[in-house]
Amino acid sequence: MPRSSASFDLSPLFAALADRTRLRLLNLMNGREVCVCYFVEILKQSQPKISRHLAYLRNAGIVSARREGKWMHYSIAWPTGAGAAAILNATLTSFEADGEMQSDLSRLSKACCEPQRFVTLQDAPVPALLDS
Repeated sequence: MPRSSASFDLSPLFAALADRTRLRLLNLMNGREVCVCYFVEILKQSQPKISRHLAYLRNAGIVSARREGKWMHYSIAWPTGAGAAAILNATLTSFEADGEMQSDLSRLSKACCEPQRFVTLQDAPVPALLDS
């Protein structure tokens, strides 16, 4: 987790963390890069709604996106400010004790191992673990 003395506006961070769907997205991205199609399948929400939440997280500066052909991949972008990074880290750590978050991770694991079971995941790139 990067540490810096650079300032980071905490208001957008707290606003981004104030929505359950956005928290679930961050949980699924924790330590990995995930294609948007997996978010749609795991969270059982529409692609436009997921994309809107991902845009909110990107605008807050805590998510980055990468295009690969027709696929969009998302991962956590650690804030430069030490305080903001600590808040995001504490938030991600808190998911370990949250049943819904753990259930989401379990569904992601199953979807990654058997994408052929999910019509929406046909030919989709499997989420990749990120180097620490």
